[in-house]
Amino acid sequence: MNPLLRQILPLGNPHLRVKSEPIRDLHDLQIQVDKKLLQDVLEAFREEHDFGRAISAPQIGVMRSMIALHLDDRKFVIFNPRVVWQSQETMTMWDDCMCFPSLLVRVRRHHSISISYRDEQWKEHVWSDIDQPTSELLQHELDHLNGVLAIDLAITKEDVISREAFEQMPEHFLEKVDYTIPMPAYRK
Repeated sequence: MNPLLRQILPLGNPHLRVKSEPIRDLHDLQIQVDKKLLQDVLEAFREEHDFGRAISAPQIGVMRSMIALHLDDRKFVIFNPRVVWQSQETMTMWDDCMCFPSLLVRVRRHHSISISYRDEQWKEHVWSDIDQPTSELLQHELDHLNGVLAIDLAITKEDVISREAFEQMPEHFLEKVDYTIPMPAYRK
């Protein structure tokens, strides 16, 4: 196992339940160190598991409001993201997490969201009407920034399952949701 992956906090670590602090000074040396570590952990996870599109700072014990993303071969970090709009239409899906990779959780998410954030040059942006795969991903990561885990959002107590059970009976479990992550978006 890549030693960087040991940075990912496992389910049960109390740091995963703490709300992250907004970043006030992007030029702070510690913020730059934490940003680099966050990106490195995401890339190490992708290398080892052949999937992974994003990771939030609290997942590695950095209680700062930042998310590293790797989408369509584009690698970037967003700072202080917050939802500014969400669709009324929702979807159910099996969510997974780097903090508990052996579990899947059936959750309800909004089809689309819009967020405001600051980029790596500290410019403010609004990312509007985000596509479904990226919307569900960002909702998951934004939850982490607020100390919320997918298991907290399980629709029922039966909606936390092992990845092994899912892989043994995928049709059974896929019948219970109306959305699945498109494989090209999920595995790259």
